[in-house]
Amino acid sequence: MTAALLLLADSRLPAGGHAHSGGAEQAVRTGDITGPGDLARFLRGRLATTGLVAASLAAAACALASGTARPDGTGTSADAGRSPGAGTSVDAWRALDAEGDARTASPAQRDASRTQGRLLVRSARRIWPSPALDALAAAVPQGTHHPIALGAVAAAAGCDPYDAALATAYTTITGPATAAVRLLGLDPVVVHRVLAGLGPELDGVARAAGTSTAWEDLPAHAAPALDLLAEQHLRTEVRLFVS
Repeated sequence: MTAALLLLADSRLPAGGHAHSGGAEQAVRTGDITGPGDLARFLRGRLATTGLVAASLAAAACALASGTARPDGTGTSADAGRSPGAGTSVDAWRALDAEGDARTASPAQRDASRTQGRLLVRSARRIWPSPALDALAAAVPQGTHHPIALGAVAAAAGCDPYDAALATAYTTITGPATAAVRLLGLDPVVVHRVLAGLGPELDGVARAAGTSTAWEDLPAHAAPALDLLAEQHLRTEVRLFVS
């Protein structure tokens, strides 16, 4: 559903996304982002690593919530049919959440991801009521990882796994881009030109992430520099963004 996809990708969705910079604030502080050129490189690297991982988790969560994949990630609607109750399995959601944990090395990033996920599920249960979202909230009361939450919400809104992956990949670059505008006073038009230039890569990541696979085989690309930035940011006394 195109309209639902637009709502999911809208930064004005009341889920706390505006409070997170995705590492951009600390990158500005350390001098790694000083202008549009640096920002473009930062976003491209983020998209190819944590962006692909997040998009893949979102696609898997969407498939689970909609019942088009078995609770371990294997099987699709083409070969297995819908799996009644798959998206309401508390154990399945805990297992997928553990996959997200295993792919998030930084404790600071894990905390930020869970905070965003908890806020998103809380809002989405009022906007798009769904048994799958109720099960997810019960399975991981402290808050599941943000991409898993976004995938589950996408299913509740009527989107498919590709849509979920696209919205998730999009938010992994637009959050830091918007933060850079605020932090450096960059021209918003120039920053959006940077984002537009990443369009083909964004679509490629979403398509790669939407490929059905067992959860244990989901991408696990590491981004040590982002992990270090997240840990440094957590110890910084004066911060505009939570992460």
